[in-house]
Amino acid sequence: MEPEQAPDSAGPEYVLHLFITGATPNSTQAVRNLQDICERYLPGRCELQIVDIYQQPELARAERIVAAPTLIKKQPGLVRFLVGDLSDRRRVLSLLGLVPDPNDPYLHD
Repeated sequence: MEPEQAPDSAGPEYVLHLFITGATPNSTQAVRNLQDICERYLPGRCELQIVDIYQQPELARAERIVAAPTLIKKQPGLVRFLVGDLSDRRRVLSLLGLVPDPNDPYLHD
């Protein structure tokens, strides 16, 4: 996999918000999956904010969240949304605009 571009020293290249519903199995799995992806593909290039909609419902309303878990990619590029536990790694990488090596064993679980 090749990086999209060099990281900007002014801040993180990727800004992600993950909206969850407490410690439910889907929310826990989404957090784990996204943290794994960020560590593997975006080390030092990702700002991840995890928002529990039970604790901060005003943020969920402001973003018009209707289902959880929901991932919002704020930067780079267009804002994009993905709902679910983020177990489809290829889909998450596509949302992030990353093209993984097709032989990457991480994608063949």
